[in-house]
Amino acid sequence: MGKLDNRVAIVTGAAQGIGKAVADKLEAEGATVVGVDLKAGTTIQADISKEDDVRRMVDEVVSQHDRLDVLVNVAAIVPFTPWDEIDFAEWRRIMSVNLDGTFLTNHHAQKAMRANGYGRIVNIASNVVLAGTPNLAHYVASKGGVVAFTRALARELGPHGITVNAVAPGLTETEGVLASKHAEAFDFVQMLQCIPRRAVAADIAPAVAFLASEEAGWITGQLLVADGGHTHN
Repeated sequence: MGKLDNRVAIVTGAAQGIGKAVADKLEAEGATVVGVDLKAGTTIQADISKEDDVRRMVDEVVSQHDRLDVLVNVAAIVPFTPWDEIDFAEWRRIMSVNLDGTFLTNHHAQKAMRANGYGRIVNIASNVVLAGTPNLAHYVASKGGVVAFTRALARELGPHGITVNAVAPGLTETEGVLASKHAEAFDFVQMLQCIPRRAVAADIAPAVAFLASEEAGWITGQLLVADGGHTHN
């Protein structure tokens, strides 16, 4: 028996990294998982910054499975841009996916969840909102927005049997991070963590699976930080 037997879940950003680890974990816990990503190879190809794509994503899942129980919104752009190089176009590029995408996925998913009076929404934030990490001002702002929006939405959706929480990973060894300048920060970050090793995507997935399960029914509007003790909120 798994925590998520008979549940239908959407996981965005599921092609690689934390999204793939979350999709694998939810599936291992018994859920029927619909992976969504811009890249091919997932069940549904969609851009979460586009409302038509998000509406189609939810409609396809509900028409095929007759329900939607869980949304985990992982899809995001993680830039590395010094403050002096951030112009408004770059700001909007990050916000359109990281914050607009969170609104759109949450907005359309909760409509489907209300029909059954049950839902679990987990938005992936980041511990940068606590650390103020440099070269990420627009990313930090977008993830701060995700945390605040999660708390506000939890207030709105609680009466409908839907919980809304966020998980904040720290620096995690994923394909995207290893291909970026962020990979140079691992040694420094490990010195700041209570647990002195690199995080991997599978370290983040269990926290998400818990919040996506019935066991977390009395937890909503919360930020669960999974960063090896790097930050404290």
